Amino acid sequence: MRAVCTLSFLVLTLFGSVASADVVDVTIDISKQSMDVYVDGFRKYTWKVSTARNGYTTPRGDFRPQWISRMHYSKKYDNSPMPYSVFFSGGYAIHGTNAIRRLGKPASHGCVRVHPNNARRLYNLVKKHGKENINIMLRTRIDGAVAGHFRGPYLMMDTQIN
Repeated sequence: MRAVCTLSFLVLTLFGSVASADVVDVTIDISKQSMDVYVDGFRKYTWKVSTARNGYTTPRGDFRPQWISRMHYSKKYDNSPMPYSVFFSGGYAIHGTNAIRRLGKPASHGCVRVHPNNARRLYNLVKKHGKENINIMLRTRIDGAVAGHFRGPYLMMDTQIN
C-alpha cells in the first residue's frame, strides 16, 4: 500500500509540473484590435481589445510579463483602475477596463485594455504557468496563425507577420 501511495504521489507530481509548464502565447493584432491566447499551441481565447488612440502609442514587439498586479492604480492617469494587470514593458500593461463598449476600437493611452473577465483569465494564466512561460507578441497586423514563439507541434501553418 505504501508503494502505491508513493507511486501515486510521484505520478501526480510529475504530471502536475508538466501541466504547469505549458507555454502561453498571447498575440495582439493592433489593426484588428484583437488578442488570441494560445496554451501549448492551441488557441484557447480570442478577445476584443483597445490599444492606443490617436496621439498615443502601444509598443510593438515581443515581450514577457515583467510583473503582475491584482489591482493597480495608474500613477500617470488620475489613479485610473487597472484590474488584473500584466505589465510587459515599463508602465505598459494588459489590463481590464470598465469601458467595455470601447473594446474593438483604439481607446487607451497605450496599454492593452480587455474585458475585466478576460483580464482575470490572462492574469490567472500568468500566475499558473509563470512569467517565464508567457510570450506576448504585439504587431500592427498579424495574418494567419502566428507561430513565431510557439514551441508546440500543433501550429504548422505558414505565417506572415507585418
